[in-house]
Amino acid sequence: MMKKKSISASKASLVLFLCQMISALDVPLDSKLLEELLQPPTITQQSPKDYIVDPRENIVIQCEAKGKPPPSFSWTRNGTHFDIDKDAQVTMKPNSGTLVINIMNGGKAEAYEGVYQCTARNERGAAISNNIVIRPSRSPLWTKEKLEPNQVREGDSLVLHCRPPVGLPPPIIFWMDNAFQRLPQSERVSQGLNGDLYFSNVQPEDTREDYICYARFNHTQTIQQKQPISVKVFSMDSLNDTIAANLSDTDIYGAKPVTERQPILLTPTGSSSTKVELRGNVLLLECIAAGLPTPVIRWIKEGGELPANRTFFENFKKTLKIIDVSEADSGNYKCIARNILGSAHHVISVTVKAAPYWITAPRNLVLSPGEDGTLICRANGNPKPNISWLANGVPIAIAPEDPSRKVDGDTIIFSHVQERSSAVYQCNASNEYGYLLANAFVNVLAEPPRILTPANKLYQVIADSPALLDCAYFGSPKPEIEWFKGVKGSILRGSEYVFHDNGTLEIPVAQKDSTGTYTCVARNELGKIQNEVQLEVKDPTMIIKQPEYKVIQRYGQVSFECIIKHDSTLLPTVIWLKDNDELPDDERFLVGKDNLTIMNVTDKDDGTYTCIVNTTLDSVSASAVLTVVAAPPTPAIIYARPNPPFDLELTGQLERSVELSWIPGDENNSPITNFVIEYEDGLHESGVWHYQTEVPGTQTTVQLKLSPYVNYSFRVIAVNEIGRSQPSEPSEQYLTKSANPDENPSNVQGIGSEPDNLVITWESLKGFQSNGPGLQYKVSWRQKDVDDEWTSVIVANVSKYIVSGTPTFVPYEIKVQALNDLGYAPEPSEVIGHSGEDLPMVAPGNVQVHVINSTLAKVHWDPVPLKTVRGHLQGYKVYYWKVQSLSRRSRRHVEKKILTFRGNKTFGMLPGLEPYSSYKLNVRVVNGKGEGPASPDKVFKTPEGVPSSPSFLKITNPTLDSLTLEWGSPTHPNGVLTSYILKFQPINNTHELGPLVEIRIPANESSLILKNLNYSTRYKFYFNAQTSVGSGSQITEEAVTIMDEAMASRQVDIATQGWFIGLMCAVALLILILLIVCFIRRNKGGKYPVKEKEDAHADPEIQPMKEDDGTFGEYSDAEDHKPLKKGSRTPSDRTVKKEDSDDSLVDYGEGVNGQFNEDGSFIGQYSGKKEKEPAEGNESSEAPSPVNAMNSFV
Repeated sequence: MMKKKSISASKASLVLFLCQMISALDVPLDSKLLEELLQPPTITQQSPKDYIVDPRENIVIQCEAKGKPPPSFSWTRNGTHFDIDKDAQVTMKPNSGTLVINIMNGGKAEAYEGVYQCTARNERGAAISNNIVIRPSRSPLWTKEKLEPNQVREGDSLVLHCRPPVGLPPPIIFWMDNAFQRLPQSERVSQGLNGDLYFSNVQPEDTREDYICYARFNHTQTIQQKQPISVKVFSMDSLNDTIAANLSDTDIYGAKPVTERQPILLTPTGSSSTKVELRGNVLLLECIAAGLPTPVIRWIKEGGELPANRTFFENFKKTLKIIDVSEADSGNYKCIARNILGSAHHVISVTVKAAPYWITAPRNLVLSPGEDGTLICRANGNPKPNISWLANGVPIAIAPEDPSRKVDGDTIIFSHVQERSSAVYQCNASNEYGYLLANAFVNVLAEPPRILTPANKLYQVIADSPALLDCAYFGSPKPEIEWFKGVKGSILRGSEYVFHDNGTLEIPVAQKDSTGTYTCVARNELGKIQNEVQLEVKDPTMIIKQPEYKVIQRYGQVSFECIIKHDSTLLPTVIWLKDNDELPDDERFLVGKDNLTIMNVTDKDDGTYTCIVNTTLDSVSASAVLTVVAAPPTPAIIYARPNPPFDLELTGQLERSVELSWIPGDENNSPITNFVIEYEDGLHESGVWHYQTEVPGTQTTVQLKLSPYVNYSFRVIAVNEIGRSQPSEPSEQYLTKSANPDENPSNVQGIGSEPDNLVITWESLKGFQSNGPGLQYKVSWRQKDVDDEWTSVIVANVSKYIVSGTPTFVPYEIKVQALNDLGYAPEPSEVIGHSGEDLPMVAPGNVQVHVINSTLAKVHWDPVPLKTVRGHLQGYKVYYWKVQSLSRRSRRHVEKKILTFRGNKTFGMLPGLEPYSSYKLNVRVVNGKGEGPASPDKVFKTPEGVPSSPSFLKITNPTLDSLTLEWGSPTHPNGVLTSYILKFQPINNTHELGPLVEIRIPANESSLILKNLNYSTRYKFYFNAQTSVGSGSQITEEAVTIMDEAMASRQVDIATQGWFIGLMCAVALLILILLIVCFIRRNKGGKYPVKEKEDAHADPEIQPMKEDDGTFGEYSDAEDHKPLKKGSRTPSDRTVKKEDSDDSLVDYGEGVNGQFNEDGSFIGQYSGKKEKEPAEGNESSEAPSPVNAMNSFV
């Protein structure tokens, strides 16, 4: 695949540049222009050179290209034409060269192994892809083998061999046990790069029967397992016991205990070895040693140092890892294994070779007829790569001759080209380690001038600032640009104007009289065109009355003014800040048109308040400090800020330091807490005082550090709890000597403002940081990943430099170095910036919509190639809108909705959709410049949902046994209505619900008469609509049938009859008389033969119950001779409870439960003892009369 240096495989495949020849053309990225210009094919996307595929899935070999007219595609396989029409398993995507080989429906991946190459061709030439080698991944099974148990003596070394099957790509090896737990590794036990498990010395705890080697084949997501390996470690004690039982005393009984051994290398073997690695790869060197105690590994490079920042140690320092190796990393690397008994070493001779890499990749040429140009193809490698050229995919030696073309090694020179010279050239750089292939076209165009800047474009600037008027153009040959002011003005010339190569007119200092119409004229030998733009110069915004320093006591009120003057055509906005942050959310802060008022000031309001005025073109600000002080506690003691220090003296003057001393002023009843020292630079910023340092209030001298080339004056400010004193009088001046700058500018950035430029900015050094006269900056840049030399310019004391004519969105290395008349600052650090972004070129493809339910859908898309984003990918935007409702078939105003998905996402959810509706959507990619083109509109439909509730439900025409219901259809049917569901039930006078009745009504009905209802009854109705999905939300209403007129009149007549009223009065009188009699008899008392009773019953406290009615016998004492009514149970406290007495007033009709017959007679018995009838139903005391039933609904 072509390197990033080739524009057609970088950020913008349609950007056409020629950097080699000054006469070449730049084609602006104007979409309309690009659609009209003829262009040879450019490969924009292709599969990797070494393409390992999953044999279980379809094989997709990518080949995408752009061109005008759109290119056609063809393929070769193993060097011969591949006729895809003759293979039913192979298809080519429409408008694309991408092949899809159907493996999942019967194809065999092994049958399609080979080398594939794609050719994209149109009338202007042919571009070719890399050779794409297709190989299916393989994950073979482990060969069966009989594994003998490993019996090893304690302290000896051991190697457990894995020997995994050869797969494609190679598997990842790891060791686990039967419980699928990784085996612990350490300096003593570790896995080598070849997958074997090495024991520097074995210990008894290493005994186990489940050492299992696993091989994971990531491409096919499979894991193969080797048979378990058994290891048994014999300790010396157990070994001696075994030998003693089998041998005589004269044999080796009494074997030596575990002995320490000096290191020997298990891998690699021998004293030296060699290794070859390729440039840019990761170099891995390994040494594993046996020995007891466990050896420690150390690495060195003979005759040099290990490369810093690229060297890592892994596997307990047994593996040396160097990333991104280069030819400089070649050499001898020694590993040393050491323990207390000695050491062993091994030398690995490393040679770094290099596959070809670009120095200068060929770039597309756009030329006019008769012009000259060159294609340069320079690559490096080890060994040196061979350069060969092809034209339209054919070796240039046998390609059709072109008299304007001459090949000179790595360069093709074009002279006096014609339109027939258009072609695509391929440069192939190859050596034994690989190859590079780059396509670069020569496009010969003859086009009259075109101006791409919109007509009458309005530019607005503030007076005394630069104005840039655009005139983007294109033509072939390259047009000449001229500017005029006014309709009949003369051509603009002179030092007050700057004319840029891209056609832009710059007015460095625009004045009010610069306002007007400017005309840009572009002409070449094929024609002439002009365009007008407008410039308006506005008055600057100014703060004519700034906020002032204020001192206020606690709980007082303070106001800051900020009165502004601005251009009448600009609308200013005023923002107030406290300590560079938003104002507190407090109602005490009142922001007026020209002021800020703070009520009831507290200590936390102390700080700096800033008024910021913004317009669309400029911004100004002003600040003031508020100091909050405490009110004096008593008039006798006055607390105030200290008086300023005085008598400042400088001593011990050196180049970079001086000693300052002073005498404190009066502290005014509040001790001085500290002194603040400020300085003025009379050479660079006369009249501006800067903070230098501060010291405790007990100190009156300080050693101050100084900078070169500064004319210092110092002043001191005393501080106490009340506030700061006035500054002291300035000290004498002290001018330090000049020197080189100590530092470089900070905050260096490179961000393009246009697609063809790089704007380098930095924060300039302060005046005292210059360290000497003649402060300037050396600005250097070069394109990243390209072996170009640094380009440098020296600029005056500014903070910006614009590099023009850059490729679109290309990374650059940037550095800015300060210098003055005495020399340079230290070498600056490099930063990475990017040239300007441009709008994305292509729309996301393969947009698919999956409807999840009636209100939610999921949209998928294929990400656009990053090279076509031409900027920082910010995300994707999905535009979607409702076309029509499928239930109403009526269109409405289209309101597009937008959802943004950050990052490189390929899907998103669309919530809040309306059911049973038709929608359209498209997807666009977004970068820092804006949005790319939209994908083709995708139509999708949401399924039916449940409807909303009916729009209304009215109940009219009540009769004795019927009600009329009318309703409106749902506002949102969300589908095809199938029916309405009506449910209703009666409600009794206690609000209890009766049985529920359900009726299904056809969807085309809008009213219903319910018959056979009960008279004078309240009903509750539940009404909802249905679609095939289900029922929607319901609407409820209540209504009452009317009662019988005769019954109603009867009820009214009883209540108004005179006899009924008289009866009620008589009953009340009777109750009153009874109460009076009871009261008199109770107070009067009675005479009873108590003595006789006592004689008859020895214990008056114990009385038997009467057998006839179960009541107690009668009893009277001296204090109360009232007879007890038979069956009464009056307690001693003379209270009467309802549960104890049958003669409750309630029973006589005075309570709420009193009842009467229809003729007015009292319902109940007036007797000494009565039985209450058990209540029925819900035990209500009210009669179930029609009147009561009616009242329950009112």
